[in-house]
Amino acid sequence: DWSIHENSITYRLLVFLQPPPGHSFSQELDTTGQLPARRVRLVRECTCTREQLLGDILCFLHHPDDKLLKDQSSYLLHTLCTDSYLDLEKIVRWSQQLVRSAWLLLPQLHHWQLTVLPSSKSCKFQLTSSSKMNICTEIFF
Repeated sequence: DWSIHENSITYRLLVFLQPPPGHSFSQELDTTGQLPARRVRLVRECTCTREQLLGDILCFLHHPDDKLLKDQSSYLLHTLCTDSYLDLEKIVRWSQQLVRSAWLLLPQLHHWQLTVLPSSKSCKFQLTSSSKMNICTEIFF
């Protein structure tokens, strides 16, 4: 979705998250056992077949003692989840940090000012040019 006002353009983007390698998402049912609940669990999955065929990833599920795998999985759980469930506020903070870090590498840095706007439900940021043109972007997950 997008809209244009006098000196401002607003973009609203919907981003579908994909689980990282060695993991899957599991959406739970509500208390009636019918409708999907709003909670999504990050689950480790068996990647032994891929490990044997391609050798590009160790199985998170069957190599629990591997320190590197344990550290990667712990980082994911700590960064994006609360108690193994995706945490929207953590995802928003993580994406805001990615936007800030990426912005520092772009040549537009000298012509536009980036402002990350407060939000716990989406990643919102605004670019302001020296001519006071505004581009506001809101990313929903």
